[in-house]
Amino acid sequence: MTKANIVFYLHHKRKNPRNSEGAFVALADGRIMYAYSHYFGASWHDNDAASICARFSSNGGRTWTKEDRVLVKNEGGCNVMSVSLLRLQDNRIALFYLRKNSAMDCRTRMRVSSNEGQTWSKPVLCIPEPGFFVVNNDRIIQLCNGRLIVPSAYHRSKGAFSKTGTTGKDYSVNDRGIAMFFLSDDSGKTWRAAKDWWALPVRSESGAQEPGVVELSDGRLYAYIRTSCGCQYEMLSEDGGETWSAPRTSMFRSPCAPLSIKRIPSSGHLLAVWNDHSGRWHLPPFKPSSWGRTPLVIAVSKDEGMTWQSHQLIETDPGRGFCYTAIHFTEDALLLAYCCGGRRGFVLQDTCIRRIPLVHI
Repeated sequence: MTKANIVFYLHHKRKNPRNSEGAFVALADGRIMYAYSHYFGASWHDNDAASICARFSSNGGRTWTKEDRVLVKNEGGCNVMSVSLLRLQDNRIALFYLRKNSAMDCRTRMRVSSNEGQTWSKPVLCIPEPGFFVVNNDRIIQLCNGRLIVPSAYHRSKGAFSKTGTTGKDYSVNDRGIAMFFLSDDSGKTWRAAKDWWALPVRSESGAQEPGVVELSDGRLYAYIRTSCGCQYEMLSEDGGETWSAPRTSMFRSPCAPLSIKRIPSSGHLLAVWNDHSGRWHLPPFKPSSWGRTPLVIAVSKDEGMTWQSHQLIETDPGRGFCYTAIHFTEDALLLAYCCGGRRGFVLQDTCIRRIPLVHI
């Protein structure tokens, strides 16, 4: 196990059945803001009521404030969730989130702040096309040339679910996703779909789910995709996300759970976080309550993703699941925020923040 400490828990409780899918941003005064999906409805299911709330750290992520600040109230027919935070090149902070209205309408909105998150602009729709689009937390990136990219998965709607349903029985969205990318070249004022979209080239229950993107040092983009095929799939773009190579299997063996990749600012190397099912760890078999989302592992690539090394176990509990990781770097540490529930099968209900000194990566 890596030398790291869990510095913060967001446990579910009465009238707060789930805390999940967060993102970090560093503020000008040295504090760190962590925003997340705060559920306040009758249950923890994906279509129940939630808002976007924030906590703050003034000491590099070692401790966190005890009270929530509401960033976005529940303006959706069902909820708002899956937040990304991004320091734009013009120094404003961008806040992205899903506004989920129904099984026919789930799309990303963007707000910006010019005063370090004290106030936010009115929302701009980032996905102009109608439909149900899943965009993970901590996913939106800005390229070196200024282009913003929202990686998304389009899911065909089979009907509408109720605003108040708590059992999931009315949730009628096809599991099979299609990878799509939405682009903005004017700092988020206007958005359009990229020229390409891709389905998996094989039959699968998942299709192409929950894509993410990282910019490589030569300007190409590397996209990774959650699948039910026993591994993540990958694609490459050589034109800033307009067109993409066909999806192919990657070296990341995993369950149907998301991978996350970011660049380490101090070294320039890439860091990956995922549920490693390669078999290298010789751990006890996972239990159904984990949804297979264990162990949680980090690894580093010094050659732009061609190979990965320095694998380290972050979580190993076979009865709990660990997923939807947010990644943030301070001057001396790596912060990972991720869902850490389980035992009764409720993997998404609780979130923790783990702090890892960079000297151990």
